[in-house]
Amino acid sequence: MPRFTFPEWTETLKKWINLLVLGAPVYLVALVAYGVTPEAIRIGYQPDQPVPYSHALHAGELGMDCRYCHSTVERAGKAAIPPASVCMNCHTQVKKESDLLLPIRAAYAEDQPVHWTRVTDLPDYVYFNHSAHVNATIGCETCHGRVDQMVKVFQAKSLTMTWCMDCHRNPEPNLRKAEALTVMGYQPGAGEGAAVMKANNVNPPTNCSTCHR
Repeated sequence: MPRFTFPEWTETLKKWINLLVLGAPVYLVALVAYGVTPEAIRIGYQPDQPVPYSHALHAGELGMDCRYCHSTVERAGKAAIPPASVCMNCHTQVKKESDLLLPIRAAYAEDQPVHWTRVTDLPDYVYFNHSAHVNATIGCETCHGRVDQMVKVFQAKSLTMTWCMDCHRNPEPNLRKAEALTVMGYQPGAGEGAAVMKANNVNPPTNCSTCHR
């Protein structure tokens, strides 16, 4: 009875198949391990900006409310990036000759946006609504960290799905009185989160379609 023999090239194929079968678990573990490192989830991501804007000075030392610049957070899904005109409300008088502010003055004169680099950026497949969280009185620092201490702003939180789901399942620790929404370093009083949750009827959904639409 004739014996069927595979062509020689299949020996190479078999070696690759064995390598994939035996190596896949190792690669998978390595991929998962890398996926939770600060580098992979961008904790500490701190890009250069066209202007060395200091949150530590404006939000910290000067005590400017976050909503002065990010004016749409209470009524829109996205936080507004301030146009040059907002900057010039002050800088027509303050440091009006500073070379560091040349990009702001040029953008203002030409009625063009300032090309800031986004720091806190979720993947395109994730839906996030700022107004929903702000109106539920989730403090700004919950997601953005202590920006009042950042000379150069960076991503302070992981923003992973697990991180978001932990808050959706138990939002109480992150809820605060409306008047303390933008206060940095705020410590809610005993039972404050529970009271706000009940008063505002905060009931975060945990179904997939909430964030993946």
